[in-house]
Amino acid sequence: MAKTWRMVARSHGGPEVIAREDFDPGAPGEGELLIEQDAIGLNFIDTYYRTGLYPAPLPTPLGSEGAGRVVAVGAGVTGFAPGDRVGCVSGLGAYATHRLIAADRAVKIPDAISSADAAAMMLKGMTACYLAEDSIALRPGQVALVHAAAGGVGSILLPWLRDKGVVVIAHCGSAEKAATVAADHSLHGAFDGLAATVRELTGGKGVDVVYDGVGKDSWTASLASLKRRGLMVSYGNASGAVPPVSLLDLSRSGSLYVTRPTLFDYIATAQELAHTADRLFDRMQRGVVTATIGQRFALADAAEAHRALEARQTTGATVLLP
Repeated sequence: MAKTWRMVARSHGGPEVIAREDFDPGAPGEGELLIEQDAIGLNFIDTYYRTGLYPAPLPTPLGSEGAGRVVAVGAGVTGFAPGDRVGCVSGLGAYATHRLIAADRAVKIPDAISSADAAAMMLKGMTACYLAEDSIALRPGQVALVHAAAGGVGSILLPWLRDKGVVVIAHCGSAEKAATVAADHSLHGAFDGLAATVRELTGGKGVDVVYDGVGKDSWTASLASLKRRGLMVSYGNASGAVPPVSLLDLSRSGSLYVTRPTLFDYIATAQELAHTADRLFDRMQRGVVTATIGQRFALADAAEAHRALEARQTTGATVLLP
């Protein structure tokens, strides 16, 4: 087998803590697959593990999302064979040339979808899937506010919602990014005054749901944009963790609902993972959502990719290539 190596965070801190190290992934054990990776997805959650916001032992293998080919299968594995193209979103350790994963955390990639597109879409696309389909049962004509609409999740979530007949108000950090999204209403700029604009667009009612991956900076504006009994879906912390939440504030603001979901609670079983992947791959093959890869970095340049991501200099998805 070719030389195997990975990128890890040797300590908590900025992108400079990411380092390359040789490692031996070993042979697959019972119920496992050994994957040679073709492409790895870059996600904001990777920075949470690097900084220590999400705790993990040091040195921390980074990344959870990748796509490639099965090299070997362990005992007891059915449904997979060497040469199969697979994608996975599982634990940590995707920033690597090779990876051992549990077979029940892998899904086969349809022939029509490239490994790069799958790596760009697995985590973000599955996140968009559970946000659009499972966190709330939206009906045609209901209204959603989507923050960071030009970002990795937002750029998938937005067309997914519109395909469902949902009216989408998109918000981006700049006019340039706002111009790239196709929404019913595309807003940009500071969060001050956002809620007033949203209420003007909705006849004073507010939106049924806010999808917020920004966190601290957008929290107040998001809550103020919701209609009575609206749902706040806070699924990310791009600007930092949200402040402590007062339940009385939710009551006074219109009996609001708040959820802080994570993808892995929606794909906890092999059946849930397969169902989510099927829905994503279906929409990819029908052209509802597309893998818009805005940036490609060599895996060895993962630190540079993190810098670009945290500086909000990326659009769409970013992939790392071994």
